[in-house]
Amino acid sequence: MDDKLVGLCYALAAFVAWGILPLYWKALEVVPAQEILAHRIFWSFVFVAGIIYSLKSWSSLAGLIKDGKSLAMIAFCALLISVNWFVYIWAVNSDRVVEASMGYYITPLITVFFGITLLKERLDLYQLTAFILAVAGVAVITLHFGRIPWIALVLAVTFAVYSLLKKLLKVDSVSGLALETAFITPLALAFIIFKQFSGTGSLGTLSPAISLFLVASGIVTATPLLWFAKAAQKIELSTLGFLQYIGPTISLLIGIFYFKEEFSAMHFISFCLIWAGVIVYSWSAIGGMKKLPAFLRQESSLKS
Repeated sequence: MDDKLVGLCYALAAFVAWGILPLYWKALEVVPAQEILAHRIFWSFVFVAGIIYSLKSWSSLAGLIKDGKSLAMIAFCALLISVNWFVYIWAVNSDRVVEASMGYYITPLITVFFGITLLKERLDLYQLTAFILAVAGVAVITLHFGRIPWIALVLAVTFAVYSLLKKLLKVDSVSGLALETAFITPLALAFIIFKQFSGTGSLGTLSPAISLFLVASGIVTATPLLWFAKAAQKIELSTLGFLQYIGPTISLLIGIFYFKEEFSAMHFISFCLIWAGVIVYSWSAIGGMKKLPAFLRQESSLKS
């Protein structure tokens, strides 16, 4: 099979898996969000550590462990992804999937904002237009409902900063996830043990299906990351840029049609503005990638 087709299949599998994750967390809604998070962190570490051990790739972690600056960045990544996971799980089980999906639509545009404010980058007309459209979309929701869509903004900001740090670290997905979860696993495990011994834990005390879903949360977390890493090695970054919106689109549709969440005319207007921004941004990104020499486009895709 052609390498690009294989990469496309991996990418589709990853983004579809991320898109249907609300169904998984909704199946665990009888479990408190903080307990789901603790299990997700712990079992992700167990699963990823098992992969690294089976592949004998512990050496890839050695350089990062010895570098104090890298360790500090990884610790901050662990905090960011923990907040991101918790807010997403809480949002799903609080019937806020529509707002959560908004967060992942605007993540690339939040990255643009960081480029302006932190890196002093200058925007081209397309990027500026995309950013203004996204801000307008968020403003419509804020003014209509009288509150900031904080779930969307927290998810977008935490993931944008997380992605930026991962780019600076230049660490592969598996090793990165192993170290991030290793930092927070002691706390997660302590929380799980406390819940179990206090008689309020969910593992083994509710239905067998709930226990299975808690343990398997590590697999459903790590597997799409592995697929995404494979895809990034085989297809261009520009292609991944377009495909990344499959996940939030599936989540949005699940929120509207399966969970029957509110989607008013103002929601539609807000999302139309954000979608317009996404289209303009993607068009700009594709144009930028095409201007690069082939070997640079390939290098960019390998660093994703």
